[in-house]
Amino acid sequence: MARTTHLLYLHGFRSSPLSAKARQVAERVESLRRQGMPLQWWCPQLPPSPREALALIEAGTSSWPADAMAVIGSSLGGFYATVLAERRACRAVVLNPAVNPARDLAAYIGEQRFWHTEDRFYFRAEYVEELRALAPQAIAEPSRYMAVIAKGDELLDWREMHARYQGAHIRLLEGGDHALSDFHAHLDAVFAFLGLV
Repeated sequence: MARTTHLLYLHGFRSSPLSAKARQVAERVESLRRQGMPLQWWCPQLPPSPREALALIEAGTSSWPADAMAVIGSSLGGFYATVLAERRACRAVVLNPAVNPARDLAAYIGEQRFWHTEDRFYFRAEYVEELRALAPQAIAEPSRYMAVIAKGDELLDWREMHARYQGAHIRLLEGGDHALSDFHAHLDAVFAFLGLV
């Protein structure tokens, strides 16, 4: 595979580009740029509507070369990353990825607050249907994926994640948590998978 020249980061539900993992990736990208590596980077704030989120993602990456682009996604962002990777046949790193967000987020219909700001949004019932409509049937080429999965995830079932990304490059963590609080320990492996070391 070609070295990654375009990198996208997709945050999770109620999260933002201010998340610890997004900031760590941004800092690593800046470090590589200072070393002279040309790398286009984008970490958008995703709208609550899954349909609108995918439209934003696809519009923002439409000119990116599929063989040299990659996406990192956390939780719901991992679901979006998988949708995009299946459509564009690009590389993806998924971090405790949501496997069935239509099922899991049905319990969150109503007003929600973002983790990193005081801003609020309303998660609508139709968003669950939008998630259901977006779900890819199968992963065509698991070798294009790296999955970092924590058995200690308190929100998502690690067994579902592991089964979904069977055949991918999997880092299965014995403990950990949904936020992957030790993400810094996996950054080198993530960037190595993307050909960025």
